[in-house]
Amino acid sequence: MARSNTKKNKCSRGHRSPVSKKRSHSSTDFGHRNYSLYVNRVLKEVVPQRGISSRTLDIMNTLINDIFERISMEACSLMCFRNRCTLTPEDIQKAVYLLLPGKLAKYAVAFGNEAVQRYIRS
Repeated sequence: MARSNTKKNKCSRGHRSPVSKKRSHSSTDFGHRNYSLYVNRVLKEVVPQRGISSRTLDIMNTLINDIFERISMEACSLMCFRNRCTLTPEDIQKAVYLLLPGKLAKYAVAFGNEAVQRYIRS
């Protein structure tokens, strides 16, 4: 009996590998969110007398979407490496520690944990 030549994906239980999906590098995709409103709010909270240009907002939006995508892809690969089908907070924390340098990762994880705790309490 002949074997089939289909490749098995890394993820268990029939899930696709994140590497096998086609990715578009266009910033106008429907899958990307627009964080301009939030960037403006934070800027006005920190420095009320300053503004930000629309071009700079576009760059910040692209940066936020890129970091989010990198963290989610790394967390998904960690999840698949552990042969799990559920993304846990530990996977996301480990992905942040792997992608962001030193103190930035520590602060990101600390603020993320605080935000999750506030959400749970409310």
